[in-house]
Amino acid sequence: MALVTTAEVCDANPQLLVSGELRALQPVFQIYGRRQVFSGPVVTLKVFEDNVLVREFLEEKGNGRVLVVDGGGSMRCAILGGNPVVQAQNNGWAGIVVNGCIRDVDEINSCDIGVRALASHPVKANKKGIGEKHVPVTLAGTRILDGDYLYADTDGILISNSELAV
Repeated sequence: MALVTTAEVCDANPQLLVSGELRALQPVFQIYGRRQVFSGPVVTLKVFEDNVLVREFLEEKGNGRVLVVDGGGSMRCAILGGNPVVQAQNNGWAGIVVNGCIRDVDEINSCDIGVRALASHPVKANKKGIGEKHVPVTLAGTRILDGDYLYADTDGILISNSELAV
């Protein structure tokens, strides 16, 4: 999102906000990683206190995509840590949004990738490989589909049904 802020996107597209084609996530996420502004097509994942599928996705080429992980809002463990974020950065992911916790914050903050999460937590996740890929998820009051488009900056996170001409 070159120099166009999420606020400007909202101001320029009131009709899309009314229709629901453009949606703003509730402001519950903390900002991590060096890339504070990022955007890209969404890939969705639903897990609970398990990070095997998160790691598997981030081992793939990102091609500028954003991984949106519905971790059920769990505050009991971290489902994303430094090693997978380094891998995501190296594999070309634009960002990761986690409805849950992360850990290894200093390592993540040194990476050139955008990360949003509810909080940090030192306890690691389970490794059972249970979850659902490419399914609709609801984060911060907003339904997000695989293939939607995400825009994030320091003001917040927007979800669009398609890429906007910004």
